[in-house]
Amino acid sequence: MAVWDLTVAVEELGPEAPPLSISVTSDLHIGGVILKIVEKTQMKKDWSDHALWWEQKQQWLLRPAWTLDKCGIHADARLTFTPQHKPLRLGLPNGMTVRLRACFSGPTFRTVMGICKLLSMRHPEELSLLRPVEEKKKKKDKEAQEEVYDLTGVPLTSGSVPNLYNGMPAHFADSPQTEAVYKMLSISQPPPAPEVIAKMYRPASVVDKAHIHSRWLDSSRSLMQQGIQENDRLWLRFKYYTFHELEPKYDAVRLTQLYEQARWAILLEDIDCTEEEMMLFGALQYHINKVSQSEPQAMMSCPAMDDLDSALQSLEVKMEGESSSMDMLETMTTAPELHDYLKIFRPKRLTLKGYKQYWFVFKDASISYFKSKEEGFGEPIQKMDLKGCEVAGDVNVAGQKFCIKLLIPSPEGMNEVYLRCENEQQYSRWMAACRLAAKGKSLADSSFSSEVKNIQAFLSMQHSNPGAASAQNDENINTHSLVSPRYHKKYKPKQLTPRILEAYQNVAQLSLTDAILRFLQIWQALPDFGVSFFVVRFKGSRKDEVLGIAPNRLIRIDLGVGDVVKTWRYNNMRQWNVNWDIRQVAIEFDGNVNIAFGCVTADCKIVHEYIGGYIFMSTRSREQSDTLNEELFHKLTGGHEAL
Repeated sequence: MAVWDLTVAVEELGPEAPPLSISVTSDLHIGGVILKIVEKTQMKKDWSDHALWWEQKQQWLLRPAWTLDKCGIHADARLTFTPQHKPLRLGLPNGMTVRLRACFSGPTFRTVMGICKLLSMRHPEELSLLRPVEEKKKKKDKEAQEEVYDLTGVPLTSGSVPNLYNGMPAHFADSPQTEAVYKMLSISQPPPAPEVIAKMYRPASVVDKAHIHSRWLDSSRSLMQQGIQENDRLWLRFKYYTFHELEPKYDAVRLTQLYEQARWAILLEDIDCTEEEMMLFGALQYHINKVSQSEPQAMMSCPAMDDLDSALQSLEVKMEGESSSMDMLETMTTAPELHDYLKIFRPKRLTLKGYKQYWFVFKDASISYFKSKEEGFGEPIQKMDLKGCEVAGDVNVAGQKFCIKLLIPSPEGMNEVYLRCENEQQYSRWMAACRLAAKGKSLADSSFSSEVKNIQAFLSMQHSNPGAASAQNDENINTHSLVSPRYHKKYKPKQLTPRILEAYQNVAQLSLTDAILRFLQIWQALPDFGVSFFVVRFKGSRKDEVLGIAPNRLIRIDLGVGDVVKTWRYNNMRQWNVNWDIRQVAIEFDGNVNIAFGCVTADCKIVHEYIGGYIFMSTRSREQSDTLNEELFHKLTGGHEAL
């Protein structure tokens, strides 16, 4: 075998040091190369985390048994001997920055798992890393040094559930510095100053929102392969909006960071909400801040009670299992239905007719309506199948307006229908029924009554309480910190104070955990919740359109007007594939429906990963909540590189 020289740069020797030259033969394996490098440096240290990085091919050589010949390495290869774990500056959802050691050699999916374990967040598959939005730099002298919380010295623990010590994971209890980091992670930040909100980047249109989603990193490739260097800055964010098993007992950090991400989405107008909802979000933020300052350990609980909780919970699951068979017998004999007089309005172009009253019957997952109750046994005027429809509420409690907006899929596109209810009770029942029907469930489903209760609780929080508000009025609250800039322009702080305090009366009794959960619940009920936008061009179309990817469906949106053109549900999806040569995504749905599109604002790998990721999220079950099927995730999201 011919002996030849291989040049390797060793980071440990410093940037000025010349690369080492070592004599090798083509049948020498990678492990042997590393041994020669270590001997030549004559440095005594732990080299176990080091590996070889091949500059030209942008890949790691992580298989020590492979020979140079098998890897395809010749004398012209530029190799670097470098640590696999390097420091990274991570922007968290709450706007703070932590510096920690992250894996630069494994797939980004595994890197995120390591980061989440260190930060003590369960279900890392819901999060990912993205490149930050570049902020415009003002004058240099004004640049304030941001505070960075350092976690680079904290060793990673093995085992899936971290050991708790004084109510916090043991690796945070080592020093006052790490305790401060845990406090920052698990307790919500005080409301930001209005100037801070006004200065931050706000997406002005759907296209702006689409550009943000083009920044996600590829989960199946390593950080180094994506051009991320040591000490670079990345954002950690919740990417998939399906939150599996939120348990306040274990999820102090996860809940707080999720609340922070939701709060910033609302403050920066990333998601639209009504004025009434904004006042309620403002009141909840005010309450959460007030309570978290007075009882910071509210999330922690005593171990004896925890055991009792878990025993009761498992008992409840058992009881549910036993009662379901009885329920099924009952429902088989009597299929439940709703019937009532409601008003309907179908906005057709060019007609100005208002709401008309009919007799409505809700059965299985469809609504039929008749001229009157007496005709309810005959043929309906129309029967609307709600499976796969979009449901949104249009409510103003003070004005006694309770409307349900339905977008019902049809071959031509989406048909818009508004139903108007008389009162809260009627609205709660019909809205709950529509939401279940959209998911393909009937009124017999066990979640119907809890859905009704949730809607009633949300409505009761919007009740006005004028007597109580005046008593609180002397409190000094900075209302412009609690609402988005649109309302800064519309109202003066003293106009907002009574309205936020009025809403606050309805939430003032909630505990910290309940208030955060309620905030997240209202956020999840917003019509645009969980939709990630991409600008695409559909096959055969001449103009760019917007594709919205949601947890359970794909939405085609007109770019000019912003209207929903069509919706496709994942549970009707037969298959999808990507033609990597022409970068086109093709999807086939039931009923011979085929769509294909190319991506304009983002790489089609990001879109492919989003769709596959949501399908992966739907495969998770309660029983296997601790084990993560990483192989399945890569199969569904990785594309041709993963296979």
